[in-house]
Amino acid sequence: MDELVQPALGIERDPGPVPGGWQRAPGAGRADGGDVGPAGGRDAAGAPRFDQPVAPGAYLWWYVDALSDDGRFGLTLIAFVGSVFSPYYAWARRGGRAVDAGNFCCINVALYGPGARRWTMTERGARHVQRSVDQFVVGPSSLRWDGGALRFDLHEVGMPLPQRVDGTVTVYPHGLSRFVAPLDKAGAHRWGPIAPCARVEVKMENPALRWAGEGYLDSNEGDEPIDRPFRLWDWSRAALKDGSTAVIYDVRNKCGPDRVITQHFKPDGSSDPFEAPPRQPLPPTAWRIERAMRSEPGTPPRVAQSLEDTPFYQRAVVESSLFGQRVLSVHETLDVPRLVSPVVRLMLPFRMPRRT
Repeated sequence: MDELVQPALGIERDPGPVPGGWQRAPGAGRADGGDVGPAGGRDAAGAPRFDQPVAPGAYLWWYVDALSDDGRFGLTLIAFVGSVFSPYYAWARRGGRAVDAGNFCCINVALYGPGARRWTMTERGARHVQRSVDQFVVGPSSLRWDGGALRFDLHEVGMPLPQRVDGTVTVYPHGLSRFVAPLDKAGAHRWGPIAPCARVEVKMENPALRWAGEGYLDSNEGDEPIDRPFRLWDWSRAALKDGSTAVIYDVRNKCGPDRVITQHFKPDGSSDPFEAPPRQPLPPTAWRIERAMRSEPGTPPRVAQSLEDTPFYQRAVVESSLFGQRVLSVHETLDVPRLVSPVVRLMLPFRMPRRT
């Protein structure tokens, strides 16, 4: 089998050839022994792969974040097939209609730093989207895997201010990971880092910007809309002093127990679980989103910098304690009931225009 086998529904960890020791029917294939397709947004070796089938109503995304070596700049990039934030995708699914996820694609660009803040998320229809094994094209922008690095070529227009965003971002993995874990009890939603430890180079013409720093690349996929099982999640990743990365996925489900995934990734992509530290509250956002960060006792977490503050989503740089050291984490909180509220969905087209 030349494709990645999907993770399991169980909770046993067994360091075997299946990522993380999990087993389940492949999301892109069938449970009856039918075709097995690419899954988790990557191939059998863990490298990004962009031709994975995505079922109607489902989603797949690739996520990158990075912070500059001098601490002044940061970015996130998210390439979506079946954008989970898209009000157009949600409206098209009303009444249980089967809708092609490939008709709702976008590349979200968020740049942070003095004089360089930009935000874009223009959605494109299927006739402006191309996906192959090593390339994903969305309108004028694209991402491509060349066998050793993932390169984003960006040509977008910012929102709500119509500022140009042009340039390249290149992700150089130190090693590739094949770890995958389900986020819900049914295993319909899955997460897995591709390059948990990476070097990122930013070369932008608009805005004029050059920097490099440590970064991170992962992928999420789901067989159904994201609002079905989840109520809220806090996610964070922290770069440790030895070059490794600690990731915490703290998921609150609508039904059933919460799910906490804590994984320590080495630069070569190998990983081990670690004991989850206690959940500690962070101050609510300006939009009154409740958020939390798991940090070792006696060291309360602190928001060092707010990056995004929206009615349903926040992103920040948070200082906390892990593995006996003080660390800076990229941290996010998603409030799912807020995301799917009619008021928020009516607001979103002003930040997320659609070009068909």
